Amino acid sequence: MLVTTIVGSLPKPAWLAVPEKLWAPWRLPAEVLDEGKRDAVLVALKEQEAAGIDIVTDGEQTRQHFVHGFLETLEGIDFTRRVTIGIRADRYKAEVPTVVGPIRRTRPVHVADVRFARANTGHRLKFTLPGPMTIVDTLADEFYRDRKRLAFDFARVLNEEARELAASGVDVVQFDEPAFNVYMDDVERWGIDALHAAIDGVGCRTAVHICYGYGIAANIEWKRTLGSEWRQYEVTFPLLAASRIDQVSLECANSRVPVSLLGLLRGKDVLVGVIDVASDVVETPAEVAATIRRAMAFVPPERLYPCTNCGMAPLARDLSYAKLRALTAGTAIVRAELGATVS
Repeated sequence: MLVTTIVGSLPKPAWLAVPEKLWAPWRLPAEVLDEGKRDAVLVALKEQEAAGIDIVTDGEQTRQHFVHGFLETLEGIDFTRRVTIGIRADRYKAEVPTVVGPIRRTRPVHVADVRFARANTGHRLKFTLPGPMTIVDTLADEFYRDRKRLAFDFARVLNEEARELAASGVDVVQFDEPAFNVYMDDVERWGIDALHAAIDGVGCRTAVHICYGYGIAANIEWKRTLGSEWRQYEVTFPLLAASRIDQVSLECANSRVPVSLLGLLRGKDVLVGVIDVASDVVETPAEVAATIRRAMAFVPPERLYPCTNCGMAPLARDLSYAKLRALTAGTAIVRAELGATVS
């Protein structure tokens, strides 16, 4: 009950990549980069275990970015043809690769990462993949010229990958879909169907993460335009409640999301963000416990997973790990009140 986890990413060590930066350049030469990535995964696993996190991730230490890290080995994408485009409805600019041909996965992308992580932790393990809609929104397309058709081709290769990840020992495969909070009409028209195609036949629990973005300036400024209440989830949650996805990860802490919207996810495991990744202030255990209690008015505790609002890649390392300790300490308070144990 009240099983703790994180969304996915953690800050990379400064010896591996430039700190506190998205798309951070690697700092190690090519001949030792893979070894450095594996060492960073070990650090991320042990730091989560030491903080008391129940379901751990590899911290996305082997990937420069949560989307492009998956795309790098696929056919049909040219990383030498990078262009700058507006993403998330032009919320901010990003340099992205270009789709130049049919999307194909000719070999596993992250299976070795999962096997390494699985061999080095006894905890339950989650692995994150970008969702089809978010991938489409994070590259340039000069071949398909049809977002839905491109999304379903990505769903196909994501499904191939997810099935192998589950067979390699991962307990949860999570698809990150921040685009679901931007293109709500497309979520209903084809986004849920693309997600279903990605999870079809996957032999472990499946999750989708939908938030208001990393704690970067462009996202913080965008949130200020959303008014006194953020009700985007009001559109997507009923669709997800009727979907075949097992878990929904969402933003809650220090946000303007009406907590009552969590009640729209009846029947799902709800990963409630109790840690604000857009703030340099470490939550107190009491603050974390208060967020959990508010969520419990709409989600039964056996379905509620205290989590972070989003990935923590852009944060300082000491800050992120202090926030993880606050997450578990606050959860422990509420578990004690319920007389509950981890299950």
